[in-house]
Formats: sequence, structure tokens, C-alpha cells
Amino acid sequence: MTRFAISLCASLLASTATAQDLPGFDHLTVTAAHRGAAMQASIWYPAGSTTYRALVGDNPVFEGTLAMVGAALKPGHYPLVILSHGSGGNVDNISWLASALAAKGALVVGVNHPGSTSGDSSPRRSILLHERAADVRALLDMILADPLFGPAIATDKISTLGFSLGGATVLSLAGARLDRSAYLNYCNTVGKGIAGCLFFAKGGVDLSTLPEAWESDMHDARISKTVAVDPAMTYAITPDSIAAMQDPTLLISLGLDGTRLAEIEVGPTGSNLAATLPKADWQKFGPADHFAFLALCKENAPELLKEEGEDPICDDPAGTDRAAIHTQIIAAVSEFLLP
Repeated sequence: MTRFAISLCASLLASTATAQDLPGFDHLTVTAAHRGAAMQASIWYPAGSTTYRALVGDNPVFEGTLAMVGAALKPGHYPLVILSHGSGGNVDNISWLASALAAKGALVVGVNHPGSTSGDSSPRRSILLHERAADVRALLDMILADPLFGPAIATDKISTLGFSLGGATVLSLAGARLDRSAYLNYCNTVGKGIAGCLFFAKGGVDLSTLPEAWESDMHDARISKTVAVDPAMTYAITPDSIAAMQDPTLLISLGLDGTRLAEIEVGPTGSNLAATLPKADWQKFGPADHFAFLALCKENAPELLKEEGEDPICDDPAGTDRAAIHTQIIAAVSEFLLP
């Protein structure tokens, strides 16, 4: 055997070994009565075979995460984690976390929220939190009924994890109810000039005319644990609904951005969610800011975003190690959801 052949054989064996450690991945389609068109969803899971490797969530800005596309599901019974992305984001951009949880033995699913996802982010549609919650509920209905994945779900271990507006979404599914007048007051006072309120204002959203459904009960009793990362709209959650939320909740704050910390923190400038939410654990990671939760950025991403007039989502504060922040979040979430 030639030296080249030996080297090639060794490379193939190494590739196979690496591939066997990768989670399975696939896209799903979700239909729901409240949406005019089907929604795209994604699933990561323990793989029972090797197919071909592909990068999930890779684009000119973000690094993707390797997965085995369309691989067979490894036989077993698994906890289910449902993801809800932030405003303007998408579920595949959270593949760094989804892949890690799948590697630890979970089924992880998420849906792209219409009107609030990459390339389709409208202030007038993003504000409709009750529709986002209905998206998650439709996804859960679909995956439980799926002939392949449904029987593999441990139905007593269904949890949600949301980031930013997704954090507000998963808290609503855990029982949080919103007050329209409280959110209007927030955006007119302490929240004036904050990113979320500014985004809705740019779209001409009249917060005094939010639909009644915005205050509806979106609780889903099938969900037993919740993780909310830098959740939005916490100032608008009614105190009585917070007091009634009895399922375990992990609140995560990312670092130096005081306006984001205020959505959780205890004190006169905070929403006091960490102090008033029963069975809540609050963890802070930093130095970092809100966008450190997003995938790792490519080398030229900050310049590209600046040229396109986009938010500086790759300009981490001095001292931030985004990869290290991700590692810490993976450890905290795994300990909380996958004991």
C-alpha cells in the first residue's frame, strides 16, 4: 500500500469516527390553523447511523455546526427540548446548543416563527407573542404525533428554551400572562430607548391597540421545565401569573448589557423576575452581551454587518470569549434539563 493510500485510509477512518459522534439532523414542516402557510422547523437527535455530514446554520456571518443529515434515530427514550429563537433570528443559528444537547441524549426541535425570523422580521408581526406561543404548541403537537420521533419522546420530560423574544415566548408557555398597559408604560418610561421598544416603534406599532389575545393564557401543561435566556417583556408579566408558575425555571443573563439584565434582576431598576418567580434559578455569564448567545461569528463578520447596515451582533465586548460563554451555557442547561 502506498504512503498516499495509507494516509487516505487513516483520514477516512478518522472522519468515520468523528461522524459517529455527530447528532442527526433534519428539517420538518409544521402546519397550524393560525398560520396561512407551513412553517419550517428543525430537529437534532441522537444518531443511529451515519449518512453525510453538513453544516447547519452556516452563512457569511455565522459558523455552522456539523450534523448527520437524515440519519436514523438511535433507539431509545429521550427528553424533548423545544427552542424558540429571538426576534430576527432563526432556529438553525442555535445549532451550537441544539447539537450539544442532542449529543447528551435529547431530542431538540425548533420552529422559525413567521414574521419574526431571519429575512422576515416585521415589528408588527413580531409583537404578536401569542402567535409565537401557538407556533411552539403546533410544533409540539406535530412532533408527538410523528411516527418516528413521537414514540421516542419521554413525555414527562418536555422542556422549552427561548432567547430574547423567544425567552418571553417560553415564559408565556410556562404560564406567564402579559398586561398591555404595563408594556405600554414600560416602553414610555424605563424602557424608552431600549432595543425592543425602539424596534416596535420603527414599525409604527401602537402599543395602546395590541389585540386582546396578547393577554391570553398561553400555558401548556405538557411542558415541565423552562429556560429563558435574556427574556424580553418581563416588565409586562402580571404578578399573579408569576406567583402561579410552579414549574422549575432557569433564567440566564448575558453579561454587561444592563438593560438586558434589568429584565430579570432584583432591585429598583429591574423587573424582579428572579426574586418573584417560584422555583427559579438565575445564572449570569460574562463578560458578554446579549448577542453572545448567537453562533460564533466568522472573521470578517463585523465588517460585513457594518457594510450592510445591520446590528453589530458580532462586536462582543472586550474580554468576551463567545465560545467559552457557549460552553458555560451548555453545561448549565444540560445540568438543569438533562439530569
